[in-house]
Amino acid sequence: MSFTLPEDPQERAWSIARFMRAHDQVAVGYQMDLLNVKPGFARIGMRVTSNMLNAVSLLHGGVTFCLADFAFAVAANSHGQVSVATSVSISYPAPARQGDYLIAEAQEVALTRRTGVYEVKVRREDGTLVAFFVGHVFRRDDSVAHWMAKSQ
Repeated sequence: MSFTLPEDPQERAWSIARFMRAHDQVAVGYQMDLLNVKPGFARIGMRVTSNMLNAVSLLHGGVTFCLADFAFAVAANSHGQVSVATSVSISYPAPARQGDYLIAEAQEVALTRRTGVYEVKVRREDGTLVAFFVGHVFRRDDSVAHWMAKSQ
């Protein structure tokens, strides 16, 4: 079974993003939205619901991390080469609450044949920074198309 990614980089990025959104069970479970995708960039949205709150009724930091991490993964894999995290760090300068709509923007900062560095900013709709995430990836030899073919 084979699968060919689109030649156009923009179409390729969207094809990969749709595949990842459909097959990443955390993105599915938290109902994350694909808002914008380009090579090396992803904007992902998510509504904060009651099942995402911690004991003091704020968005759990782990859920915020999941949103940032999914945006990071979409941006890093958008070129078509499987990219896996090697290290990440996150800071939480402000809280989010039930009902907030969060937008995570992941931007490629550096890319080589084998590594990549990404920044992710998670904001509330009013622009308040909720999380700042930096992630590093290792770019494997296999293609995302291989995994897309396996899922058919």
